[in-house]
Amino acid sequence: MALSFCGIDNGTNAYSVEKGVLNNGCFVDALNLVPHVFLLFITFPILFIGWGSQSSKVQIHHNTWLHFPGHNLRWILTFSLLFVHVCEFAEGIVSNNRMMETNHLHLFMPAFMGFIAATTSVVYYHNIETSNFPKLLLVLFIYWVLAFITKSIKLWKFAEYHVGPQHLRFCITALLVLLYGLLMAVEINVIRIRRYVFFANPQKVKPPEDLQDLGVRFLQPFVNLLSKATYWWMNPLIIGAHKRPIELKKIGKLPIAMRALTNYLRLKDAYEDQRTAEDPDRAPSIWRSMYRAFGRPILLSSTFRYLADLLGFAGPLCISGIVKYLKTDKDVATPDKVKETYFGVYFMSSTELLQNTSVLAVLLFLALVLQRTFLQASYYVTIETGINLRGALLAMIYNKILRLSTSNMSMGEMTLGQINNLVAIETNQLMWFLFLCPNLWAMPVQIVMGVILLYYLLGWSALVGASVIVLLAPVQYLIATKLADTQKSSLEHSTDRLKKTTEILKGIKLLKLYAWENIFCDSVEETRGKELTSLKTFALYTSMSIFMNAAIPIAAVLATFVMHHFLDKTGPSPSEAFAALALFHILVTPLFLLSTVVRFAVKALVSVQKLGEFLQSDEIGDDSWRNGDMPLSFEAGKKHLGVTKAINRKQPMRYQMDNYEQPTRRQMRPTETEDVAVKVSNGFFTWGSNLSTLSDINIRIPTGQLTMIVGQVGCGKSSLLLAMLGEMQTIEGRVFWSKLPECEVAREENISKNRYSVAYATQKSWLLNATVEENITFGCHFSKQRYKAVIDACSLQPDIDLLPFGDQTEIGERGINLSGGQRQRICVARALYQNTNIVFLDDPFSALDIHLSDHLMQEGILKFLQDDKRTVVLVTHKLQYLIHADWIIAMKDGSVLREGTLKDIQTHDVELYDHWKTLMNRQDQELEKDIQQDSQTTLERKTLRRAFYSREAKNQMDDEDEEEEEEEEEDDNMSTTTNRRSKIPWRMCWCYMSSGGFFMVFLMVSSKLLKHSVIVAIDYWLALWTSSKTNQSAGAGTYASNGTRLADSASSNATLPTPGNPEAESDSYYLPVFIVLCAAGITLCLITSLTVEFLGLSAATNLHHNLLNKIIHAPIRFFDITPLGQILNRFSADTNIIDQHIPPTLESLTRSTLLCLSAIGVISSITPAFLIALVPLAVAFYFIQKYFRVASKDLQDLDDSTQLPLLCHFSETAEGLTTIRAFRHEARFKQRMLELTDTNNTAYLFLSAANRWLEVRTDYLGAVIVLTAAGASIWSFSYGLRSGGLVGLGLTYALTVTNYLNWVVRNLADLEVQMAAVKKVNSFLSTESENYEGSMDTSQVPENWPQDGEIKIQDLCVRYDPMLKPVLKHVNAYIEPGQKVGICGRTGSGKSSLSLAFFNMVDIFEGKIVIDGIDICKLPLQTLRSRLSIILQDPVLFSGSIRFNLDPERTCTDDRLWEALEIAQLKNMVKALPGGLDAVVTEGGENFSVGQRQLFCLARAFVRKSSILIMDEATASIDMATENILQKVVMTAFADRTVVTIAHRVHTILTADLVIVMKRGNILEYDKPETLLEQEDGMFASFVKADM
Repeated sequence: MALSFCGIDNGTNAYSVEKGVLNNGCFVDALNLVPHVFLLFITFPILFIGWGSQSSKVQIHHNTWLHFPGHNLRWILTFSLLFVHVCEFAEGIVSNNRMMETNHLHLFMPAFMGFIAATTSVVYYHNIETSNFPKLLLVLFIYWVLAFITKSIKLWKFAEYHVGPQHLRFCITALLVLLYGLLMAVEINVIRIRRYVFFANPQKVKPPEDLQDLGVRFLQPFVNLLSKATYWWMNPLIIGAHKRPIELKKIGKLPIAMRALTNYLRLKDAYEDQRTAEDPDRAPSIWRSMYRAFGRPILLSSTFRYLADLLGFAGPLCISGIVKYLKTDKDVATPDKVKETYFGVYFMSSTELLQNTSVLAVLLFLALVLQRTFLQASYYVTIETGINLRGALLAMIYNKILRLSTSNMSMGEMTLGQINNLVAIETNQLMWFLFLCPNLWAMPVQIVMGVILLYYLLGWSALVGASVIVLLAPVQYLIATKLADTQKSSLEHSTDRLKKTTEILKGIKLLKLYAWENIFCDSVEETRGKELTSLKTFALYTSMSIFMNAAIPIAAVLATFVMHHFLDKTGPSPSEAFAALALFHILVTPLFLLSTVVRFAVKALVSVQKLGEFLQSDEIGDDSWRNGDMPLSFEAGKKHLGVTKAINRKQPMRYQMDNYEQPTRRQMRPTETEDVAVKVSNGFFTWGSNLSTLSDINIRIPTGQLTMIVGQVGCGKSSLLLAMLGEMQTIEGRVFWSKLPECEVAREENISKNRYSVAYATQKSWLLNATVEENITFGCHFSKQRYKAVIDACSLQPDIDLLPFGDQTEIGERGINLSGGQRQRICVARALYQNTNIVFLDDPFSALDIHLSDHLMQEGILKFLQDDKRTVVLVTHKLQYLIHADWIIAMKDGSVLREGTLKDIQTHDVELYDHWKTLMNRQDQELEKDIQQDSQTTLERKTLRRAFYSREAKNQMDDEDEEEEEEEEEDDNMSTTTNRRSKIPWRMCWCYMSSGGFFMVFLMVSSKLLKHSVIVAIDYWLALWTSSKTNQSAGAGTYASNGTRLADSASSNATLPTPGNPEAESDSYYLPVFIVLCAAGITLCLITSLTVEFLGLSAATNLHHNLLNKIIHAPIRFFDITPLGQILNRFSADTNIIDQHIPPTLESLTRSTLLCLSAIGVISSITPAFLIALVPLAVAFYFIQKYFRVASKDLQDLDDSTQLPLLCHFSETAEGLTTIRAFRHEARFKQRMLELTDTNNTAYLFLSAANRWLEVRTDYLGAVIVLTAAGASIWSFSYGLRSGGLVGLGLTYALTVTNYLNWVVRNLADLEVQMAAVKKVNSFLSTESENYEGSMDTSQVPENWPQDGEIKIQDLCVRYDPMLKPVLKHVNAYIEPGQKVGICGRTGSGKSSLSLAFFNMVDIFEGKIVIDGIDICKLPLQTLRSRLSIILQDPVLFSGSIRFNLDPERTCTDDRLWEALEIAQLKNMVKALPGGLDAVVTEGGENFSVGQRQLFCLARAFVRKSSILIMDEATASIDMATENILQKVVMTAFADRTVVTIAHRVHTILTADLVIVMKRGNILEYDKPETLLEQEDGMFASFVKADM
């Protein structure tokens, strides 16, 4: 055919203009070309030449800067324009091919040029926008006007010639006129607003505030529409991740509209607005406030969702069309219609275009691309909203925490656990609900539409299949609820197990010394057993749910086609069959998801209820001065801004933050006397029950003086401090706080705004997760001099020197574990450092030994605080400090016993004074000068030093190992990072699989492969069956297309014997096979889903079992080196991942991979041409997944690592509420919380944007696969290579690929992250165990060994680790049976190491210890340790009963237990407890005081009637009176046993039979105490002298 613009048809002169120029159709089309060519001629030079020289570029992220009004509308219109041009082009080509003898270029040439011009217009616009040069927009304006005019002329001519809407070309032209008109309007609007031309003063524009701030890297809200839809702006980030990991710096800050503060103010306004004047107590509904604050984006997302769902149905319809019209395409349509020609060209009707298969293939591609874009947009909007909601909720909860009443916390109405759950679980539940909620209303629509379409395709039988799906949906919901229940129960068991594990790890030293590991290990295993049972049910239900998901479509297809066979004797045609198949696949997803969504909705209801209760719970009372203005601080921002102007971008953020931080001023009450800082009159205070804890309190605290509060344990001293701070509920009476004298006010103003805050150190020390320095300065400005003075006063310097990074070391929950004394001194230091007038110290000496207490008293309290004339209130038990007090308050049983100076009390209450005096004398004698400066503190330092020394050694070893590994792995240095980061951890996968057992692995792999091959077989059989039907019927003459037989393609005709009634036979041949295949498919689905889950379960069982045994039997050294948190993480987070997350990921990964592979296999086997196109697609896919996996892993890590500080900050705040409120630091903590929330939200946003990035890319790849598959099959069909049925099969499979491609990548990335847990657990499995066997058999050891308790130590050398120096060098000693031996020496002299050597806890590498004739190194550890007893210095109690703590093996009678308690002076106390011996001991024994705990530990040692007792500084935390009794008791009760005492205070061993003085691991002196005292220059004598 010749090419010519107007065509050269016979007998018509295309170029004649007799009827007028505009009446020549060809001329009108030529006129339409003019604007397009004009635009291209003008814009190309501007785009290519003038661009580099732009001087007016503004330096910002300019490529994202949206300047012009109507921006999004313009993009949408341009895209619609492009689509209409494509339609116009297709219409032109098809009508050109239909009817003409020659090519009429004017039918499609203008459309093609229009397409190019529209594309150019949008590129040009984008460039103008980024360079802010609006004058050039005039070109576009002119273009739109011209195009509008030329198209209108064409439309007018059509109307004149009676071409109406029934003709497609008329409709297209009308649409184009409309679009050009709208674009013209947009352009005029830009001129109107920006005034860049025709106006004298153009408008100046600044970029949005977020973009002026270069810290904002999240550009989604600011980029143009195309980049928004495809996440193009993420490319540099994701591809850059390959070279260097993504750090927090790279993801920058959140845009203002997404920050937690903005959203908090939104939600809070919506919440508070519901409190009406007439009903102020009514609880506002959280749902309603959520809807008001975040309803609009959800509606937008739902719109996107509906569009996507409707477009989703285009797939099956296009497939049915393609298969149907493939046959008709072959026979060129006969000229049966009257030629619809005007202007000498053919006009087609709208439906005719859709009968062209190539057009349908392109349409299918476009529909898929659009559908996926809308779907991802919907997901993104909901996720962004969900994140905003979570930020708002967290801020709301935090605010509430800061106002919670203390009694609420301590009376257990609101436990820390509940608060942590609110933060970690409930907010996330709501966020997830928001992610899924558009599904709630989109899915029913999708299901209804699907069923209607099925009915339209297959008639009644389709409804049978659909009903199968719908009826099984409730079953799925049931399974989903069951899943949630079992998850809950397994969670309970796992928290229980964690509690037990934590206790074991905290008391591991004791367990090993008493040989109780196995008892405790068994109890953990027992809990683990329960957990595994619920995990088993969990696995069962999960596999059922997976099975339902896979089997439902098979069952539905089976039911439908069997029904169709019986109802309708002619089978479905291939086009109907495969459209139905694709529809079933579409229908299953919403039904499967619906159960999940409903479950989440139920969870969200519960969460909202909990949140509501929490937000309504008691706040601190407003009756005291401290809280009169409490609510101000958070609302300050609001009051200054008018309602929610915060969200308004026009007001810079800085002012807002200031308003938000308004420090609150307390209003003061005048007082009678000026020299009283605090006065309580007639006070009755309670902790929430109606019983008053403090009654009839009248006290005054003199300004600038030292007030001491003394009294017995539990008489309400701490409560009094809290009552003054306004933390308790006041029944009656009031607390007055005085004003400062005027002169001081002026001076203080400059110093600190927190002048009415109280520096408060609680009894139970409270540390932040921060550096030591931050803990002490606590938000004040840093002054070096003051800081140093405080550190010296609290003698923290030696401790700081031990820490690895000095005072920049992280301490707190996640940092280094400090001992009690160290923690307490840091808290006191914090109180001293603050610039406040009033300091409250609550028993700061409780965990300190005498030297430190004295030093702190002298340097810190008397010197540092009193020099500053600060008012100090000190609660203490150490009566010897009373002489320093200016004012004393003595308390008894919740009321004040006496108040006054020491002199007053001496004159007025002689009895009390004498009582104090006796106590004081005793304390003085025994305490005044403690022997060597060797005390608890030094011991604490020693453990710290030991931990670090060893930790460094271990780190060095680790580094070496890693280096070796690295050297082995990579030779070339260049690609190390990239390789390392994009590798998939196959080794860990193998390790995980093999711990599940080889049989299971084999079963899983084989059943998976079988299942997928059967599924392919089902569909293939269906294709054969339907094709054969059409072919037979064609043979029988019943089915003719346009009167031509299709007998040529009916291959099966020859084989069938009875041409008369072929259907019956063929069905009897096809149907049974089909049924059998379906049944097999369903069973295999069940088998595979079960095998995967149970493989996971057995792997989890084995890994945890091995981990627990390894760790419990590890040498004590391991626990010194490894931080407790790290070990606990293996048992909590990592075990949880292995238990619950890896199996489903693994299942999903294998399923989606196999589905994709089988689909590609099917398409390639049907149309081999597809393989050529597959190569570039595979390459693209490889790179997408490679880049994504690395970036996703980094972002996942960032999300995890930023989540932890956030949760910690919440629990920290809840624990330290009283301190924060006393210090008045609420605003600073809120600020910190907002920063942490924003950081975490940024990471999460980037993570979900990266997921969208991947999904858009893989979805587009999938669409290209569909397009190539369709193209290839149309092409191969036209050469007669394939039957229609198989084409349908190929396309249906190609459609499924789009769904599963991104799952392959996502699951790969997830699995990679989850395998890290296996790796961590595995690293612990390589630790050495202690040698439990010993060389003797248990049977050789006598039953009652050691009978006498004779100990020979021969040439003993001991070290903690083969890497370290020995701690005991060649020690020799002999202890006779029944001797009482005292061991003393300075810190680090090896006393404790010697006591550990008796139990073979340390590495004895030379020499031996012989007890009653047996070398202890030969004994099995269990035997050795169970026959000796020891009392450790820190008391350890386990949760359970008192009986369990004394005798976990359950071997003793009650009488023996009571006897032990009596010896330990505890009998009366235990008798008084409910339950006696079965009374409850809480975790760590917190319900007993430290002294009582120590006594329990003594009792525990007495229960074990061993003939050797070792006491390791056991009486350090017991008051003097009790200690004296104990010393006597030990002497009498253990008269006939060997007792080895390691002493702090030399006087405790003066009565011993033998004293050993140690120095640096050697024995220095060894003799009776009397003899040693005679050597005046001896070490022991000097100790005793120091003590006297």
